[in-house]
Amino acid sequence: MSSTNVAPSPGTASAGSLEKEDSTGRRWRRFLQLLSRYGTLTGLLIMVVIFSIAAPDSFLTTTNVINILNQSALTALIAGGLTMALVVGEFDLSIGYLASLAGVLVTGLIVRQGFPIWFAVLVVLAVGAVIGAINGALVTKARVNAVIATLGVGTILIGLGFGYTSGAPISSGVPDGFLRLSLGELFGLPNPIWIMAGVLALLWVVLNRTDLGQRIQAVGGNIEAARLSGIPVDRIKIIAFVTTGVCAALTGVLLASLLGSGTASAADSYLLDAFAAVFLGSATLRDGEFHILGTLIGVIIINTGFNGLSIFGADTFYQYVFKGGILVLAVALSTVARRYSRA
Repeated sequence: MSSTNVAPSPGTASAGSLEKEDSTGRRWRRFLQLLSRYGTLTGLLIMVVIFSIAAPDSFLTTTNVINILNQSALTALIAGGLTMALVVGEFDLSIGYLASLAGVLVTGLIVRQGFPIWFAVLVVLAVGAVIGAINGALVTKARVNAVIATLGVGTILIGLGFGYTSGAPISSGVPDGFLRLSLGELFGLPNPIWIMAGVLALLWVVLNRTDLGQRIQAVGGNIEAARLSGIPVDRIKIIAFVTTGVCAALTGVLLASLLGSGTASAADSYLLDAFAAVFLGSATLRDGEFHILGTLIGVIIINTGFNGLSIFGADTFYQYVFKGGILVLAVALSTVARRYSRA
């Protein structure tokens, strides 16, 4: 008896092909999702390994690790505040200029007006809160786009800083007590590390363990749903901007203490560093969500790269290339993470 070979139907072949393509697509999406979550940590590990092999006697030492954390402290403070604004879905481009103004203001209040150090610091933090509230009011009440509002306010702050200093740093007569804010140590660690740890821990608790934090995240997640559920959206956004302003002012105070002077443009570059760290952090451990732990990791990644480049004596322009490349990579990873989170 002869057997008849029956060819597979076109529909069967097509279904098998589609199933194979769908399986490949799922694996590719899974890979991209893992990359978006853990790619930054993998990059940090690779940098540590490369720098440790290339400079075993200078990179992976206790002294250098403490140095990296100390270098990260000020960026982490200003980036932690920026995280709060980004969580509610807004931008703040004034933070670097506010930090610069805070530095010259606290130095001037101590040197020129003779204010006690603690009182001058409190005044400057209050100024940061007021400027943050102004940013928040412009965005929520006047309905000015956050980018335009905060960039405009930041430009005003530049003018105020140069007007207050007449373009010359305030450095003469700075007391040692003020310098010790950044140069002092506690239990073998520089003060900025302790301040960074305390502030970031406080922000993490507020954002993740309080009703205010849940409201902040709700506003950033779905503003219309938050408004319909009775959350005072405008007030929550203003609180986020105030937090951002206080953190920027604190960064400026510590930077002035570190430099021993108040300079009108000393902290301007922290704007780019903060945004790079926050976006890099949003692509770490979570699917494109801004969060405090991720921001800290992003700051450490950036400063580890800077530290390694400095150890190898790289020219300054490499640092700018690295910083710009990290920012582009951070936004790309964050975008990929959000896309596959929604998928």
